Amino acid sequence: MKECSGALDLFLNNRFMDALALLKPRRNQSMYHAMGYSSILVMQAGMTFEPKDMDAAMSSLGESLQTCQKFRKKVGIIESLSNFFYRQQAERLTEEEMHAELCYAEVLLQKAALTFLDESIIGFIKGGMRIRNSYQIYKVLRLMEFLGFSGDRASVNSLFTSFGSGEFSSRCHFSLGIGDGDLKEAEALLAPYKNKFPNGALILFYTARIAVLKGNFTFAQEKYLACIASQEEWRQIHHLCYWELMWAYSFEQNWREAYHYANLLSKESKWSQAVYVFQKAAILSMLPEEEVTELGENVVQLFRQVEGLRLKIAGKSIPTEKFAAKKAQRYVSSVPGKLVVPALEMMYVWNGFTVVGKRPELTENILSTLEKTEDQLRNETHPSEYHQDDECLVQLLKGLCLRELGRLVQAEICFNRVISRWSHLTAPHHTLELTACFFAMQNCFFVCRMNYKDYSMESRLHFRIHAALNTMGSFAAKLPPSRTPA
Repeated sequence: MKECSGALDLFLNNRFMDALALLKPRRNQSMYHAMGYSSILVMQAGMTFEPKDMDAAMSSLGESLQTCQKFRKKVGIIESLSNFFYRQQAERLTEEEMHAELCYAEVLLQKAALTFLDESIIGFIKGGMRIRNSYQIYKVLRLMEFLGFSGDRASVNSLFTSFGSGEFSSRCHFSLGIGDGDLKEAEALLAPYKNKFPNGALILFYTARIAVLKGNFTFAQEKYLACIASQEEWRQIHHLCYWELMWAYSFEQNWREAYHYANLLSKESKWSQAVYVFQKAAILSMLPEEEVTELGENVVQLFRQVEGLRLKIAGKSIPTEKFAAKKAQRYVSSVPGKLVVPALEMMYVWNGFTVVGKRPELTENILSTLEKTEDQLRNETHPSEYHQDDECLVQLLKGLCLRELGRLVQAEICFNRVISRWSHLTAPHHTLELTACFFAMQNCFFVCRMNYKDYSMESRLHFRIHAALNTMGSFAAKLPPSRTPA
């Protein structure tokens, strides 16, 4: 354990390869070395998204589970059946066996996190089952007390909140759920590491990430830049910072700075070139044409590149790339049908409205942009074939801004304006957002699932519905008493 603690210190001091080298020789004999070694590979895979790194991480996790298994309590068939129905009694475990249970559960969680990077329904099911198995291990009362938790339900939840402050859950919450979480708990977990490793890249990254989720974008930008300057060994951490900086500036509608980081990503990162190029083109679309020309960019040509940049992981398309390619199809024809506010639409796709909603003045600014776009659409003399979809999109985004500002009656008008006017791209999303205003959430999943099929980002919307179910109370506080449902 002392050697593994030394490896952790190396890792948090930005000496990533030294940490791996220290852990590698004993990874098949020690559960601590195994867990530490695979943890680093999992983080690397999550940053690069390279198939070879994903395979290496998955392989290492499998080996780590086998190593941990060697130290777990050996049980016969009868005892296994008894444990299945009554759960294993911690009192029967030695201290080493308790350690093995915890290490095994942690590796299972990491395997689940890696599985969630595959945004298919199968990926979610596999990941969910692994999390459930890990959760069952953590619910042994003595193990919780061994960790310093009381063992009740709230303590089990706080343990998983601590896991939720990690990189994978952070991205999952931000893009799939509702962009929220227990930020006080995350800050408390981070505090001792900030003091010990003030220049650690990951510590700086998480400090900035928490600041973003709190709406402190200027402070977050400073910390992301400090993170970039802190090390050169893992360039992928720079790419994570570029992605976050792009959004931090987008929330402020500082499109010139947002473009700078989108451009860096499109040139340096291989994680998803289709998404990066689309995002770059979407941000440029928010700038005046003369500025785009000044930057030497051609928006139409960028959108036309998206389809050819798509990847397939294990033979399957990546949902966000598929969505981007579908949107970019407008630019294939000789007379392109321009997208309206595409950067703000991507902000919705990545669930940024909940984050920017922490800053009412910035939300008002975005609302102003949408109202100008609404006027332009209304005054079009020769509406295109995409006119109705564009109107639906603007109403959805307007409704989101109004909802975040607490102007729920106006938000309802925006959502209702389009629910009755079918738009295959946005109607199911409108249904969810309207329902979130009035908390008929028990029906929302069934309405969206039964009434709408095969629309863009379907599995992601279903995931958001479940996330929203858990936070109805935060919206309920904003409802006028007369509109509170019975």
